[in-house]
Amino acid sequence: MLKLRQSAYSLIELLVTVSILGVLLGVMLPGMNEFLKNERLTTQINSLLSHLQYARSEAILRLQPVTVCASRDAASCSGAWREGWIVTVSNPDNSISVLKARSALKGNTQLSSTLAGGVIFDQNGYAPDSRGVFSLCDERGAEFAKSLSISSSGRVRSGGDVACH
Repeated sequence: MLKLRQSAYSLIELLVTVSILGVLLGVMLPGMNEFLKNERLTTQINSLLSHLQYARSEAILRLQPVTVCASRDAASCSGAWREGWIVTVSNPDNSISVLKARSALKGNTQLSSTLAGGVIFDQNGYAPDSRGVFSLCDERGAEFAKSLSISSSGRVRSGGDVACH
């Protein structure tokens, strides 16, 4: 006669496994929250960097000034940087064309700038009147903030004096 051998986990083995899993999750979840916040800041500052670099290359390509400005409605230069921004070029009839737009930032982040208005790249890619710093902060403050600096030569780089409010 063939004997069937049953194999199963005992209650003690199951409880030990669940306990170990609980401890691992308890250790990993707080770190995951910080990771997600850091990734959100990185993604948002990279989006601004991408738009600024695009505007500079379009100014050189079109041989005319291109502007990046804060925009709450994705159609005009109005509002705060956190509400979104647009890349625009002026048309011969003095109207503006929106080349690219970015909607409002998600999460509890604040984007501020030392620039009074928008960033204007001239036909050579320079930004002589747009030298300044963008600061992107969340509730953790300046220690975790990201920033972009714009030089008068039009170069945009990561880093600069962070100003979190």
